[in-house]
Amino acid sequence: MKWVKRLIARGTLSVVVGLIFMNLLGAMVPAAFAADSDTGGGKIGSTVYVIPAEQPIESGLEKFLKRAYKEAEEAGAERIVLVIDTLGGSVVSAEGIGDLVRTSKVPTTALVHGRAVSAGTYIALNADELVMEPNSVIGSAAVVDGTGTLIDNPKTVAYWTQKMRAAAEINGRDPNLATAMVNPNVTLEIKPLGRTVEKGELLALSAADAVKVGYADYTASSVDEVLAHLGIEQPNLVEVKASVMERISQFLTQPAIMTLLLVIGIAGVAIELIVPGFGIPGLIGLAGFGLYFFGHYITGFAGMEEIILFVIGVVLLIAEVFVSSFGILGILGSASLIAGVVLAAPSPKSAFLSLFVALLAAGVIVFIIAKRFAHKGVWNRFILSESLTTEQGYVSTADKALYLGMRGRSVTPLRPAGTAIIGEQRVDVVTQGEFIAANAEIQVIKVEGTRVVVQQLNENI
Repeated sequence: MKWVKRLIARGTLSVVVGLIFMNLLGAMVPAAFAADSDTGGGKIGSTVYVIPAEQPIESGLEKFLKRAYKEAEEAGAERIVLVIDTLGGSVVSAEGIGDLVRTSKVPTTALVHGRAVSAGTYIALNADELVMEPNSVIGSAAVVDGTGTLIDNPKTVAYWTQKMRAAAEINGRDPNLATAMVNPNVTLEIKPLGRTVEKGELLALSAADAVKVGYADYTASSVDEVLAHLGIEQPNLVEVKASVMERISQFLTQPAIMTLLLVIGIAGVAIELIVPGFGIPGLIGLAGFGLYFFGHYITGFAGMEEIILFVIGVVLLIAEVFVSSFGILGILGSASLIAGVVLAAPSPKSAFLSLFVALLAAGVIVFIIAKRFAHKGVWNRFILSESLTTEQGYVSTADKALYLGMRGRSVTPLRPAGTAIIGEQRVDVVTQGEFIAANAEIQVIKVEGTRVVVQQLNENI
């Protein structure tokens, strides 16, 4: 019986030791997980995507950022650091990028590297956190046209003002400061800065001033400083760069380049039709149109439908030259071409503006070329351009002016028209209405082109 008591005692001791070990292990495991996650909101080895937005804001940049944000979400990134350095650009693209930043599943820290001006300000305000480098600037976000002229249309100003105010309010920033950045017709006193934004002035804030008024959360000189502030240690940094094709598309979809390509396309095709040049003008024109659609196709704005519409338009315009359709083919071709160009662009308004400017510029170029080489034009295939002039020794009809004042004799009765012998030539003549019998002596008193007018000199009885 003693051995049974010993076994029970040993078993009890084992159970007690096991329970103590399990309790210690249970306490250590949560502590280990807590230590791993308690790093100021970050984790050791967290994935951080660094995405640059250091160029004019346009459709190509918007497409690139959409791709980069999608990759960050799929990779389960902890944070996106959006590095902004821009003087602004397209309002339409800025709205798209702002929505992308605001609705992203991965929180975004906007790091202003240099400038976040105009539309760049709007993008920065949509981020979860706004950080500025010490010498950077944010603001001056008024709407301007393609030439940089301030747009004072009340509806446009009111719309963009509300967009900026809404972006500011998302993270508790003073919306009145956003209004002063957009609308030059307001006066605003900024007490933390001890300054007043006067009417006619647009508000722009330095990094230090932005921190004072609560627009920037803090200043940082680099991405590393941002991550240190976030408490993300030993991050797995992924620096997203635009691919070669994206860089090409970003260049080709800039408004100025887009308009230039349309000028080249329209002028090249038109010159090829008017002044054949071994196909060179036509090839250059088609290359211009090709690059236009290529850039918009890569950015995702143009599809095969738009390209097919454009090709049909060109074919119909060429057919109009050779087929008499009373302008129907030309009208249909023009409509198809314009539809293809406009539908391929991110904004119909900007597309119409670019097309209008391109048509004017191409029209001037085509007029100059056509005038210089008109004698080689395709139209000469359909028009008789040779003229047989008197200076070249050609006469369309006999010159009867030499009969003026000459005398002759009627061959037939003149009632009032008939035939007479003048000099040694038989000539069709007319009187002024009177009757002249045959074999009467006459004199030419007037010549009007081919009409020879005579009168009787004496009467034959």
